[in-house]
Amino acid sequence: YYGEPMAGFSIPASEHSTMTSWGREREVDAMRNMLVQYPKGVVACVSDSYDIFKACEDYWGTELKEMIEKRDGFLVVRPDSGELPKIVLDVLDKLAGKFGTTETSTGHKLLPPCIRVIQGDGIDINSLEMILR
Repeated sequence: YYGEPMAGFSIPASEHSTMTSWGREREVDAMRNMLVQYPKGVVACVSDSYDIFKACEDYWGTELKEMIEKRDGFLVVRPDSGELPKIVLDVLDKLAGKFGTTETSTGHKLLPPCIRVIQGDGIDINSLEMILR
């Protein structure tokens, strides 16, 4: 289509129902399952079903950290609720505290290549501009 070999693609990504079906007590198992089922490439995991900060610090940043760092690809942590831009900044801060950061040539903090963050819900042209400031 449009003369391109591939006009678009998708990645494996969880949704709230796939995470909450494991139950609160097994949320970390649901997260681990995403990493096991998709050991290579990009995988996105909604992480705010119960407690986004617990997910960032205790699950992604502690219990599953080594697994994330050894993957051939990267994990995208997805907070889908919370006040913008605060939730994005807080999630980045929690993950930075566990995974560390480097500084870019423009002075911005950059998470290591094994982990990223994406915010989808509530994003429009106005909120995007606010987040990027």
